[in-house]
Amino acid sequence: MLSIFIDLIGRLLPEPQAGLLLGILFGVQTQLPRDLYEALITTGTIHVVVLSGQNIAILTAFLSEVLLIFGRKTSILLTLLAIGMYVWFVGFEPPIIRAAIMASLILFSVYFGKQSWSLLTLFFTVSMMLFVNPQFIEDRSFQLSVAATLGILLFGPKETMKKSGLRHQLFHYFKFNLQTTLSAQLFTTPLILYHFHRISLVAPVANVLIAWTISPIMIFGFLTVLAGLIWEPFGILAGFLAYAPVSFLLLVVQLTAQIPFASFNW
Repeated sequence: MLSIFIDLIGRLLPEPQAGLLLGILFGVQTQLPRDLYEALITTGTIHVVVLSGQNIAILTAFLSEVLLIFGRKTSILLTLLAIGMYVWFVGFEPPIIRAAIMASLILFSVYFGKQSWSLLTLFFTVSMMLFVNPQFIEDRSFQLSVAATLGILLFGPKETMKKSGLRHQLFHYFKFNLQTTLSAQLFTTPLILYHFHRISLVAPVANVLIAWTISPIMIFGFLTVLAGLIWEPFGILAGFLAYAPVSFLLLVVQLTAQIPFASFNW
């Protein structure tokens, strides 16, 4: 089934945008040009083409809002079903399993009108996964996923952006994304140094600049796939919506990778 999507997106979008979209949607890295793959590593943005909790978070937030037309409880149940289908389709990778369990627990708490505690949910999820499969503790992606989530929960933004003037919204937007990025990197940097012996000095800047693109890329990307499956001309039209944010992300990565001393090996 995945090969069908790879071929379809390859026909609907040019390269390297098609390969980048496949990486963001499904974690497929085989279609990425080598120079782009290296640029993603150099800029500390390689996580965008690795299946992670961010995929589940965006999918959950989008569907839970769109499906509210069916009522709150029905929306939650349909979102849970969609999460399960996505995990089944992309594969049972530890970061995806972790994010899916956390999202499901939070949605269940909302369904039953209970208060959810993010840190407790993370602790329970990690404990349950390690009890079922202790070897998860050795998985790099699992370690990075848990570390990034813990950093964001402890030091990330605690408030959503309030409505105000455009200037204040832009300021709070960059502040929100910078704090989120730095919180995640605070906990993941030691692991990256240990496992990969490389650190990116431009990662905070690059990640703040591309943060806004991930949600529209995933939403428009899925729309492109669905429209293309129905009729390819529809997919081409939908592909224009995904092309712009994907191209912006690509431009930021390419430019920041060329900054002198963008990264160094340890």
